[in-house]
Amino acid sequence: MTETQVLVTGGTLRKLSDPAPVGRARTRLTVGRTLGYIALIIAAVGLLAPFFWMVMSSLKNANEVFSVPVVWVPETFVWQNYIDIWTKSNMLVWIRNTLFLAVSVTFLQVLTGSFAAYGFARMKFAGRDILFLVYIGTIAVPWQSYMIPQFILLSNLKVSNTLWAIILLQAFGAFGVFLMKQYYETIPEELSEAARLDGLSEYGIWRRIMLPLSVPAIASLTLLTFVNTWNDYLGPLIYLRNPDLWTIQLGLKSFVSNLFDTNYALLFAGLTISVVPIAIIFLLGQKYFVEGIATSGLKG
Repeated sequence: MTETQVLVTGGTLRKLSDPAPVGRARTRLTVGRTLGYIALIIAAVGLLAPFFWMVMSSLKNANEVFSVPVVWVPETFVWQNYIDIWTKSNMLVWIRNTLFLAVSVTFLQVLTGSFAAYGFARMKFAGRDILFLVYIGTIAVPWQSYMIPQFILLSNLKVSNTLWAIILLQAFGAFGVFLMKQYYETIPEELSEAARLDGLSEYGIWRRIMLPLSVPAIASLTLLTFVNTWNDYLGPLIYLRNPDLWTIQLGLKSFVSNLFDTNYALLFAGLTISVVPIAIIFLLGQKYFVEGIATSGLKG
């Protein structure tokens, strides 16, 4: 810095080496960060408070759940609720059915979504862009608009009231294709060209090059699909009438008979159990999930 470099402040001249402006800038930065952290803490508390109340309610007596004023932490933890939810319901059957559907649908969506995305991202054919836009446009169409024709179709195929109905409904997803395509486009085309020169087919390029390099996007799609399938209520409600085929969402709904007879302590115990698998999967894959979401929106 030369002696001629100055800063005009309040009509006076100061050298840039003056520590006053630097100190004020650091103060403003510190205050801004502090306010940001406070806002994040408040938001986190607001998001986690319902989950905390659910867990604590699962350890209360039935009469204490909706007590006024609200008791956040019970004086006595009723662990018997978690034993009763297993003995008084078909919780194991519900979890087995839900897990089977979640794993099957997730596997099929990742397989079909990544395979179709490779075709849209790397293969050139007439009408590719138009077909992709039309396919992605189906995301904007609400399921309720074609729910009845879909039910009639699956009933005619004799798969209604079976787990296959839910699997066929969700085996393909436009969102998965979009997510994977966006990530594929961040992978250099030179890798595919080199593989073609080495004699690899398009299927080999997809399996040996694109999939191993797309772990973050696959993890993101896996987590989102698994959570959506695990929490799905309307689909099983429409297609699964046999109690032996109920998912955990339908099973827990059977506890709600009416406002006065429902044992909400047992219900919250079941809800807490239903959240555990999702929490475990998210904790195991959160690194790849965040990376996949962050990079799938980039193109280059």
